[in-house]
Amino acid sequence: MSELLRVEHLTKIFTSGLIGGYEIRAVDDVSFEVKPGEIVSLVGESGSGKTTVGKLILRLLTPTSGRILFEGEDITEFSKKRLKTDYYRKVQAVFQDPFASFNLLHEVDRAFDLVFSSFLPEVKGEEREEMINEALRNVGLNPSEVRGKYPHQLSGGQLQRILIARALLVKPKLLIADEAVSMLDASTRIDVLNLLGDFRDRYGTSVLFVTHDLALGYYISDSTIIMYRGTIAEMGDTERVFHNPLHPYTQMLLESVPDINVKWEFRGIEPEKEEGAVYSIQGCRYAPRCPKARDVCFKLRPKLIEVEKNHWVACHLYGGE
Repeated sequence: MSELLRVEHLTKIFTSGLIGGYEIRAVDDVSFEVKPGEIVSLVGESGSGKTTVGKLILRLLTPTSGRILFEGEDITEFSKKRLKTDYYRKVQAVFQDPFASFNLLHEVDRAFDLVFSSFLPEVKGEEREEMINEALRNVGLNPSEVRGKYPHQLSGGQLQRILIARALLVKPKLLIADEAVSMLDASTRIDVLNLLGDFRDRYGTSVLFVTHDLALGYYISDSTIIMYRGTIAEMGDTERVFHNPLHPYTQMLLESVPDINVKWEFRGIEPEKEEGAVYSIQGCRYAPRCPKARDVCFKLRPKLIEVEKNHWVACHLYGGE
């Protein structure tokens, strides 16, 4: 099966300060692919670069280098007009903070108006109203309870579900969900995750699911990418990554998930290097925190190698020189 999305050597560098600042390689030589109908979780701590990857794919940020191929075409070369009329018809997004996605002076219905005017201008009247109502019901909302309301009259969870309904209204080929269920109640999260899976099954929609929650990533995804400080530490089939974690960082993340059968003991937080220093490390960026680090880990960045079928890791413990 050919890929829907291919990211090749994607890099984004930010500069801290105007004079005497340092470079932050928020995304550093990242490559992966998303197949049609596949759900891929992009997992990592805050500051790992996962949200930046999503924004680069959406062209909300311009890559410093690398290519983003969608259906075989490099979208970094698309004009603004083509992005708006063609690309965004096929690629939609849902972000973490729903309040930032609404104009507080307009009713929430306006979010749907913009979708129809931009991508479905031929749909009007009763057909349009029914499409909106069906989309709202699909995400567990009663249309009569939310339509005609202003953002401040609804909860964050209701607003987030409206945004998910809006994104799925056009049946996109790729949905980028950046912490899309983080503001929902636990019971509602599963309903929304099941909804994304249902859309994948019915329409072949691929999903790039950006999350810091390993449990959610495991529940929904076919493949998983573990990121740390702008780099990919490990990736592959979700079952393999979670049940046979190879990178010490992945192992640490999984060991940190609380177990309700074991009484918790609080532990001290290991300090990291100064922010700029972390991003400028020549070798593995996890080396300063890694209990298995060797001299080579501080000097040479490991390559991402396939250690078993559909399972890659970037670690010198597995010969990634």
